[in-house]
Amino acid sequence: MSKRIFIDTNVMLDFLGERKPFYEPIAKIATLAEKEKLTMVVSPISFATVNYFISIFENEKIAREKLRKFKIICEICSLDEQTIEKGLNSSIKDFEDALQYFSATESACEIIITRNGKDFKKSLLPVMTADEFLKSLNKN
Repeated sequence: MSKRIFIDTNVMLDFLGERKPFYEPIAKIATLAEKEKLTMVVSPISFATVNYFISIFENEKIAREKLRKFKIICEICSLDEQTIEKGLNSSIKDFEDALQYFSATESACEIIITRNGKDFKKSLLPVMTADEFLKSLNKN
């Protein structure tokens, strides 16, 4: 079974928005997902947030097209009542981060990929940037 990695919203936006200098590492991870070497898991919240920002900086049509293509290479986790309940009762200050964290754990992800590691200080899962994750693969 391939490694399951949870992609935080900021990393998804780096990829689909081609934000430099963060684009290249997540593009390499996306290529691994495309080749089925790993599974990228993404929250439905990330799709909504990324759609919003890409629609502003590019346009609605481009945003939807990018999201359609991205959906093919990732798995979208469920966000249900249990996840919301855990998020509401969590000690994680930011509610969206709590939902992301519990989406990752409930989806059996092994790692959270984010640029904001401080948002996941209480994580029981390893938290890495896309670049750190790629370097960890090269060590194995």
